[in-house]
Amino acid sequence: MNITLRKITKIPLDFEIKSDAIIFKGFLEYHSGKLILLQANLSGFIDKPCDICAEEFKLSVNEKIEFFLSDGIYKDENNIELDVIESLNGTVDIDELMASEIELIKCDYHSCDSCDKQNLNKGN
Repeated sequence: MNITLRKITKIPLDFEIKSDAIIFKGFLEYHSGKLILLQANLSGFIDKPCDICAEEFKLSVNEKIEFFLSDGIYKDENNIELDVIESLNGTVDIDELMASEIELIKCDYHSCDSCDKQNLNKGN
């Protein structure tokens, strides 16, 4: 789903996309200058190998996501640290953003229930 950034106004533009067992739902809203605010929730399940036993399991996901999109190169003139994704072609691909967020979650350390239980038992 491609959205043209210059068409986004102060009235929130809702979006919702689904992929397998994941839903990415939120809105885009003009913030200031070239910045567009994205607020969303990523929820559902991701298939991921356990980082201990390597068995595939379903990871439950419920993540709040918030960052800014810049229509062009972002220049921080106020020395405020912001999470900003720059768009050099004036559009944003919501499917690509969702895929990137999923990959970020997959990069974290996650273990399956079986390995979690084994680790708890070792601690007693």
